[in-house]
Amino acid sequence: MRVISHAKIIQAQAAHPECSTALDQWYRLTRRARWQNFSEMKRCFPATDKVGDKFVFEVGGNKLRLIAAVHFNVGKVFIRAVLTHRQYDKGGWK
Repeated sequence: MRVISHAKIIQAQAAHPECSTALDQWYRLTRRARWQNFSEMKRCFPATDKVGDKFVFEVGGNKLRLIAAVHFNVGKVFIRAVLTHRQYDKGGWK
């Protein structure tokens, strides 16, 4: 999959250094993936949920939530936000 934008991963790593490795692992696994649908994606990342038209990945032992739009038909993942649970629960990302 093509991940857009890696800059959001880098920003999240700077803000949450304790999750840096987990974010890097998410990025690397996603780049290598060739998912055709949500079921295939869920096999790679079981703690992923669909919320509206976005997908929410739990990253770093459930410390962060990465919100992305996934376009399986063109092989692209658009990172919308990387949030703590507190930020996620406020719902401003919707």
